[in-house]
Amino acid sequence: MPQLSLSTNVPVDAVAAADILRDCSRALARIIGKPESYVTVSIDGSVPTSFAGSEEPAAYGEIMSIGGLGPGVNGKLSAALADILEAKLSVSASRFYVKFEDVQGYNVGFNGTTF
Repeated sequence: MPQLSLSTNVPVDAVAAADILRDCSRALARIIGKPESYVTVSIDGSVPTSFAGSEEPAAYGEIMSIGGLGPGVNGKLSAALADILEAKLSVSASRFYVKFEDVQGYNVGFNGTTF
């Protein structure tokens, strides 16, 4: 159940949001190796953000997954997400942080139970 939450200080219209959600969902599923039907992605735009003392376009993301994360995968995910944000929102890779969290199934609820 990979889950990606993104926030950015860049305004995100409905068309850009749909493209980003689709592209990020596909990238997570492909790189982590889990079905896209398990992936959740959200994006919040126009979030007041300072990065390195500047309010230039920037973004922050958090990825949580039950397994599938690790040194090799995390680097690929970081690169893929940075590419998407650069293409869709003009956020430079040097102004994007992403946090990775590999969690135990018992710490994730779904459908009235845990994994």
